[in-house]
Amino acid sequence: MIYSHGDFVYKLYLAFVNHLNMPPALPRLEVCLSPALLHLFDTQDTVVVIIDVFRATSTIAAALHNGAKCVIPVASVEECITIGQSIENSLTAGERDGKVAPGLKYGNSPLEYPVDFVKDKTLVLTTTNGTRLLHMIKNADAIITGAFLNLQAVCDYLILQNKNVLLGCAAWKDRFNLEDSLFAGAVVNKIKDHFTVNCDSARAVDHLYQSSGGNFLDFLKNSSHYKRLSGFGLVKDMEYCTTPDLHPVVPLLKGKELVIA
Repeated sequence: MIYSHGDFVYKLYLAFVNHLNMPPALPRLEVCLSPALLHLFDTQDTVVVIIDVFRATSTIAAALHNGAKCVIPVASVEECITIGQSIENSLTAGERDGKVAPGLKYGNSPLEYPVDFVKDKTLVLTTTNGTRLLHMIKNADAIITGAFLNLQAVCDYLILQNKNVLLGCAAWKDRFNLEDSLFAGAVVNKIKDHFTVNCDSARAVDHLYQSSGGNFLDFLKNSSHYKRLSGFGLVKDMEYCTTPDLHPVVPLLKGKELVIA
């Protein structure tokens, strides 16, 4: 069959109209299981969620929800002390290998920061894994922090932004850990219908979450980090950190400060 020039133009027109009527492409949803893998992901024009369930991002959510002015995440103990000395009404806090870091006044437990203690104060925080990963992100559209304590708030925020998302697990000294991956799976499971998921690590953590049956603490009791922290007498911390939605805020990095979005 031979088509005239008019037929060809009309077919191009129909193809163009059909293209206009197509639903917009969904943003992508990916999971980075370790800071050591971060270089494999494109964080430009992406909302990056920093995840350090035991315990940095849990502490950040608790402190901000309980009235902290802001949280300043820093990479080193020395920087934490220096910044704390320069800011009035600040708290220097953090850990190394699960214990309060030498030279700092407070630790990395969300239970340390109730309203009557942390309200209107600046918390300067350094941790083994979580704050390190946060400082590795250079060109994201936005950086937020997530934990079971603010699970639903994080999910609602990500859906509302309608942008590419990378869930970044802080892991343990670059090694895969169970608790951060389990939280990432909970987020993937709740928001995946709003995103394109072409990432096997995202599928894997979704399966991990489903296999937990929602019993997060019991699921994690055989994990290496649970055993490590329970050896320091921090079982109450982990019970708290695996309780969903106690602190429904979204900590958002603005400049060098985490504030409520």
